[in-house]
Amino acid sequence: MAKKQWSILFLGFFLVVVMGCKQAKKTQPVQNQESTSSITYATGFTVKKQADFTVIEVNAAWPGADNFKYALVPKEKLPAMTFPRDAYDAIIGTPVEKVVLTSTTHIEPLKQLEELNTIVGFPNTDYISSPEARKLVESKHIQDLGMNDVLNTEMVLEMNPELIIGFSINEENKAYDILKKARIPVVYNGDWVEHTPLGKAEWIKFFAPFFQKEALGDSIFSEVETSYKQAKALAQKTKSRPTVLTGGLYKDVWYVAGGNSWMAQFMEDANADYLWSNTEETGSVGLSLESVLEQAQDAEYWFNPSAQTTYTELGEANTHHQQFEAFKNKKVYSNAIEKGETGGIIFYELAPHRPDIVLRDFIKILHPELLPEHQLQFIKPLQ
Repeated sequence: MAKKQWSILFLGFFLVVVMGCKQAKKTQPVQNQESTSSITYATGFTVKKQADFTVIEVNAAWPGADNFKYALVPKEKLPAMTFPRDAYDAIIGTPVEKVVLTSTTHIEPLKQLEELNTIVGFPNTDYISSPEARKLVESKHIQDLGMNDVLNTEMVLEMNPELIIGFSINEENKAYDILKKARIPVVYNGDWVEHTPLGKAEWIKFFAPFFQKEALGDSIFSEVETSYKQAKALAQKTKSRPTVLTGGLYKDVWYVAGGNSWMAQFMEDANADYLWSNTEETGSVGLSLESVLEQAQDAEYWFNPSAQTTYTELGEANTHHQQFEAFKNKKVYSNAIEKGETGGIIFYELAPHRPDIVLRDFIKILHPELLPEHQLQFIKPLQ
């Protein structure tokens, strides 16, 4: 009898312990597992990892834009998850397998992430210069969707992509509104708003989570960052700071790069004396031809003179161009010379993601003794 009582007591004690453990496990508070990805230079987006999904917030899709928040959820988890109404501007299952892009600056990140095959549509495919992407255009894998501001919504609806990465200069885009109503996620990309070279390049960390390739995106950017810093350090070794003029006439206005712009940062990092470095604009500054002549007639170098790619074209576009010393001394360089097979300018597609190469081009031009072996890739002399 005593043995039986002992057995009952032991069983009761065992059940109390087990039930107590189970109860403790049930009432344990959920730990906050949010972590923010390391974004060092880009100012237009953040990436936050939650326990079961990723949140990307874009705070500068265009100047003055509201914030947009997107939830990226692994496809295997998506059916079981619910989100508060209007908590996110779009919810996207990952990895994405069918995407529509709307800017050539979106092509290179997907190429680097080895995801070009996911692209099914693009507005005006003639602008695409990447040889690998052009093969997909020619095989009709990437279909031409018209123009970005009048996107062929019928074609997009028929191909039913999982994601549209949108480019816009303001909130008015009727095509995007139609596609959103059809429950096709539109995610805005604001890489073009960034005004530093490494800030633009860091947007590969925006693209990577859609394909569950965050580690690869971080690695790619880290290599570009290291390469850029090495080139910048090299340029600072010389005491010479050549004077520089940028831009050119459009109708009657000469647009130079603002002092806080992407181009001005390149000039600073290449150890050049940019003549409008003291202006505050992050974009361009509109000036009269007379004021540019007054300040920069003697500038040693002139970069990116509108669309002209030869001295003959530049001289014929406006005879006053011939008054600049850089014109006389054949020291005018353009980013519009290298084009893809259908006329797209390679600089606009690739350069934002390889600022290290762009910087080396400028250093080679401004301080040729520092990089004797470097071959110019983006910035080339007028013919």
